Amino acid sequence: GGKDAINITIINFNKEKMQITWATRELFHNENASFFYTFSEGKHKVWKPCTTYLLDQDYNSGCLFKTEGPTLAISIRNSNGTEELFFKQLKVDFFIKPSPPENVTFFWEEDTVTVSCNKPERNTHCLRLELQYKSKFDKEWQSRTAKCCSVREQGFDPRKCYSFRVRLRRRVPECNIANYSSDWEAETFWMSGTLLDSCDDDVTPQPETEIVLSCSLAILLMMLILSILLCKWQRVRISVLPAIPDPKYPFADLFNDHNGNLQEWLDKNDHVMLQTKLEYEEPESITEAESQQEDRKNSEKPGPLEKIFTFPGAVENNDSKAAEMACLIPASSATAPFAGFNILMNDDMYVML
Repeated sequence: GGKDAINITIINFNKEKMQITWATRELFHNENASFFYTFSEGKHKVWKPCTTYLLDQDYNSGCLFKTEGPTLAISIRNSNGTEELFFKQLKVDFFIKPSPPENVTFFWEEDTVTVSCNKPERNTHCLRLELQYKSKFDKEWQSRTAKCCSVREQGFDPRKCYSFRVRLRRRVPECNIANYSSDWEAETFWMSGTLLDSCDDDVTPQPETEIVLSCSLAILLMMLILSILLCKWQRVRISVLPAIPDPKYPFADLFNDHNGNLQEWLDKNDHVMLQTKLEYEEPESITEAESQQEDRKNSEKPGPLEKIFTFPGAVENNDSKAAEMACLIPASSATAPFAGFNILMNDDMYVML
């Protein structure tokens, strides 16, 4: 019911700047209030007017000024400053909002990570370092808090990518009335001790040498497969569609000298072909002639008696076909000449003429 019943927000930014805000429309009914403050103690206070106002729809809703002492007195007045609407005196150290942690480092050891930062210059015992992390499979952040300025957590899966963020918190109620924390430090992404740009691609980065080697092996393998397929295709094409020789190459003189006149070309090349044929068959003819001479000498020698049998039906009926057939049965182990060759005969063999 008094002037102290008005709700205001007081923030001391790391003992450097003060920010006082209020709800203008709810508290002062659209009146553009003015703000005064002082760090002086005693009866004779020196009030300073606000030089930097925070606005809400063109109405004064707060003031930002420098921290100059441990004790602060504030006065919110009407627009011309003649009537005081709110007054409060407070200890600024109970409304401190710490700055974000500086020089944050991550130390990985297997599945355990240790996060640390620089210690502030004063009031370290009033601060706690808070670590939050989650993988892309987690919906909520997991939190871990320890004394300033190091926190240790374990149980991280080396196959997952994690997002990390840290901040400093002010202890309540030992050091602060308001439960203030610093802003979050920039979010970082880690996977098995390796810093990544993001967790969108949950893949372990490979060194450049491994990437180049993998690409080279893949290219060589593709070239080998293409070579094998090309060879097989050539064989199939040749077997299915054999090549037709061009007659103009083996018979070049037929087309060049005789203009395709086959008879003229044959008359001219007949003696050449005959001579080539005789030269090719000459060794074989000589060998055959020598064999015939030896056969004649052997045939002139007296040999064993030959018994010739004729079919009786052939003589009686004078059948022309039967007369042409006879069975020559030589004696056992006899030699019978035939076509210039001597054939060794026995009783179980016969010759059909």
